[in-house]
Amino acid sequence: MLGAIAGDVLGSIHEFHPIRTKDFYLFNSQCVFTDDTVMTTAVADSLMNRIPYVESLQMWGNTYPTAGYGGWFSKWLNSDFPTPYNSFGNGSAMRCSSVGWLFDDEDSVLEEAKMSAEITHNHPEGIKGAQAVALGVMLCRQGSTKLEIQEKLEDLFDYDLSQTLEQVKLNYSFDVTCQGSVPQAITAFLESEDFEDAIRNAISLGGDADTQACIAGALAEAFYMKVPEQIKEFVLTRITPDILYILHQLHLRTKIVLN
Repeated sequence: MLGAIAGDVLGSIHEFHPIRTKDFYLFNSQCVFTDDTVMTTAVADSLMNRIPYVESLQMWGNTYPTAGYGGWFSKWLNSDFPTPYNSFGNGSAMRCSSVGWLFDDEDSVLEEAKMSAEITHNHPEGIKGAQAVALGVMLCRQGSTKLEIQEKLEDLFDYDLSQTLEQVKLNYSFDVTCQGSVPQAITAFLESEDFEDAIRNAISLGGDADTQACIAGALAEAFYMKVPEQIKEFVLTRITPDILYILHQLHLRTKIVLN
């Protein structure tokens, strides 16, 4: 979860000011957490404290109403009777990394990721995006190789993860759909050398930087089991005590030890 939050925070200033290089200053003073962090926290809180998904997402979303939600999701947050709206946006994928930490087998991860998505994102692509990220996190933390992860996600979700990052960039542009941003974020992780490199890869796509870095960061944390101390310190000063509490709770629950 720290990896997801770190990606969101570090990518936040590039969401509407895209860059297509890995050579940039990482610790910009204007970095903030966005809706990606808030909703990642909401899903983790729901799972650990047995709060219904709808209740948790609405509570957290309305605690941070200016975090940068999309139009349809904002309406859902403020609805007295919230219902799914057939979305295939990447909001379902960016919020579900804790599923991959809290469930230990493929079937359970896929089912829980589906449930976390379909309260809003009940389009097949919206569900698939959440499942791919959650399963990827589980596979990473359980010691699968990158090739094994790539082959599993390609097989289950029909994602093309065969291109290099530079090949992806040739024709890539800002895209907030699951099908147009999740595979690319996964590729950013697969091609990375360490945690920071995964974040830089994702941001350098020139797309939906905070969300793609959130996804790549979630996978990278689980795979490398290391968020660099400088990144950790920077990010922890930019989140609120209630978000930090859920993060600590997840680390205690899953016995995550970050070097």
